[in-house]
Amino acid sequence: MTVDCLIEAGAILTGRGPVGQMAVVCNASIRVKAGLIAQIGPTADLVAQHPALVRHGGPGLIAMPGLVNAHHHFGLTPLMAGVPFAPLEFWLPRFRAMRGLGPRLDTLFSAIEMLESGTTTVHHIHSGLTGTPESWGITSDATLDAYVEIGMRAGYSFMMRDRNVLSYEDDAGLLASLPANLRDWLAPQLAPAAVPTRDYMDFFSSLRARRTGPSVQVNLAPANLHWCSDTSLQMIIQTARDHGAQVHMHLLETERQAQFSTRLNGCTAIAHLKALDCLGPNLTLGHVNWATPEDLDLLAGCGCMVCHNASSGLRLGSGIAPVNQMRARGIPLALGIDQSNIADDRDMTLEMKLVWALHRETGLFNARPDAAEVIAMATEGGARSAGFDGQIGRLEPGFQADIVLMRAADIGLPMINARTPLTDAVLHRGGKAAIDQVFVAGQEVVRAGRVTQIDRAAVMAEIAKRLARPETAAEATAWDMVNTLVPILEDRIGQDMGHRHQPYRYNAFLHGGR
Repeated sequence: MTVDCLIEAGAILTGRGPVGQMAVVCNASIRVKAGLIAQIGPTADLVAQHPALVRHGGPGLIAMPGLVNAHHHFGLTPLMAGVPFAPLEFWLPRFRAMRGLGPRLDTLFSAIEMLESGTTTVHHIHSGLTGTPESWGITSDATLDAYVEIGMRAGYSFMMRDRNVLSYEDDAGLLASLPANLRDWLAPQLAPAAVPTRDYMDFFSSLRARRTGPSVQVNLAPANLHWCSDTSLQMIIQTARDHGAQVHMHLLETERQAQFSTRLNGCTAIAHLKALDCLGPNLTLGHVNWATPEDLDLLAGCGCMVCHNASSGLRLGSGIAPVNQMRARGIPLALGIDQSNIADDRDMTLEMKLVWALHRETGLFNARPDAAEVIAMATEGGARSAGFDGQIGRLEPGFQADIVLMRAADIGLPMINARTPLTDAVLHRGGKAAIDQVFVAGQEVVRAGRVTQIDRAAVMAEIAKRLARPETAAEATAWDMVNTLVPILEDRIGQDMGHRHQPYRYNAFLHGGR
């Protein structure tokens, strides 16, 4: 469906200018034609020129580009599903016991949170496809159909692993060391790692041909260096180049990940990717908390992007990405909420505040990201990373009309001095509570702060119903198995890193006493 309309605002943040400032147009309207921005100009002039067009917004609103969550996995948060926070290596294994909602409901849950907080585009990195190519297609289509249903734009990829799925060592050797019942439970779950990478590439090509369009881009996601062999990585990168697709790869998220390459390859992970000819402008690296200055020089020279996942690094104790060193080298940055932010939801307006504060650093004359730069990371930066470069992320003619309207009165309540830069006011005082309307390709997908394209109450009720049902015997077994596995991994990784450690003890009440 194409959309023609006028969207009025008292101020429009159109995008970051050539010297870094955020360009602002005051008392204007955006004319949308067939879902694209056709014109921005004085409201009176545009109304006179197009009197029959439906009008949205008003002079008491501030318009800005739709935000982009450039790193997202699934809907129900691990915390909600019974997995409290722990370091990544001891957190991920417990995902195997989480109750699933099915791809539609799971996708809609996080999509509701994203849209209602101003995120109009997401890069959905599916945690891993299982079963046959037919089932891969069913899962992928159900996920993408959910985004279409709610009216959200999506990049889509699926993580691939062909080694070391359980930890940082060969799976066969690790399995052999486990108790028989745990080994028998885990072994069938490693089947996706045995799928030839070529089969995944064939599926990617087919899915990309079927689903690519104005609201969907299909990308590739090798999981991480320790999870992917060199041969698999090179095939994935070359396939992406052949198709002009984006690649999003987790890298250097934790200290142990940083150690992996230096031990195996005798160089850092980024240096190894350089040697494999995997670096380039179509590659986004997620996290990069443990990069060296020399690594950053390599990224800058190859045109790679970095997706900064600030909340994730802090909550899991993984590390803080050297964002200011990246900025100094001109490395393009996007922002991702990853599994969820510090409030355990998907509010990008909150994540932007955290990013701004986290990288202030101590000192009088430090080069720090300002409000305009942080907003640009969450708009233009994310657009490029997710595969929509030049299509979204700015409000100017020719771009998709992905627009967020915030109530100026809510941002300024009870008042805000006219000397306060508008960009700073929007970043620091704007947020989910101030969002009035959201548009994707000119279509209203949020009104009065609530999604419009689905029955929100029915979706939430169905999710609650599924989560409230009694635990099955298989689910109880899964919790027993992961709670047996994690202490083993803690011990092996702790010894490997030469650390004395205390096992993570979870609240028994939350886990039925187990």
